[in-house]
Amino acid sequence: MDDDTTLGSGRESGLESGLESGLESGLESALERTEADVAAATRAAAALTAELKRARLAAAAGQLRDLRKALAAAALRAGELAEQVTRARDGYDVNEVELLSTAAYRKELLGRAASTGLSMFEEDERLLCYPSLVRVLPAELALEIDRRRDRRLRPSVVVATLRAAQEAGPRFKAEPFLRSLRAGYELVVAQQGKSPGAVVPLTAVYDVLTLLPGQARDYGKQEFARDLYLLDQSGVLTDKGSGRQLRWAASSGTRSTGVLTTVASSGQQQRYWGVAFTGAPGS
Repeated sequence: MDDDTTLGSGRESGLESGLESGLESGLESALERTEADVAAATRAAAALTAELKRARLAAAAGQLRDLRKALAAAALRAGELAEQVTRARDGYDVNEVELLSTAAYRKELLGRAASTGLSMFEEDERLLCYPSLVRVLPAELALEIDRRRDRRLRPSVVVATLRAAQEAGPRFKAEPFLRSLRAGYELVVAQQGKSPGAVVPLTAVYDVLTLLPGQARDYGKQEFARDLYLLDQSGVLTDKGSGRQLRWAASSGTRSTGVLTTVASSGQQQRYWGVAFTGAPGS
């Protein structure tokens, strides 16, 4: 947490200590401890159940000595179970919303991915892990992975999920995306008064493709950059409807503003800047 970050004057000290503990140990460690505590409570519950079963059988048979002994043992096991449950409850001291609202959780995901050999980058508070895009939703205690909500937040589970998605490969339809890209390109060319085939920035194409209210929120530049890469990898260059052919423009564009960045299947960052469509009926 940054030194100048505050939790608000009305927060209880317990919340602050919970946040500090969560940041220091990490969510993975906190959940590992809680998992162990719950496992111990489960064993205590099994022992209690066994004593209660003995008591029931003794009562059914009228074995009074065994009944009293089993009831006493059950009371003891019940106390042990209560202690274990309290330990599990009190041991889980993570303030989830506060933790997810900081950079600490994203850093933990990045570290966990790196330790397992999975390439992941952070871009504008989103995590890029080919072919997936991940956004943390603190208020919902969830992740958005490729625009789908996922409430499984344990870092090891998240990394395993992303690895599985990488191994499965992207679900991407190149031709419809190319058609939309070409339509957006032609609108930009017309708006800017450029000649057909001129290079235009991809950020300008993105702007016209997300003109309607809410579209930019639902389809961010990171998703757009990811889809550009998937189109690039597909090898589909010709829009069948118009006969126009896609041409990428990078060179000096990758060193200027308006660069769109995503992560390639190799784990390296991939950048896109400009695009053009050449050739047309009658040209």
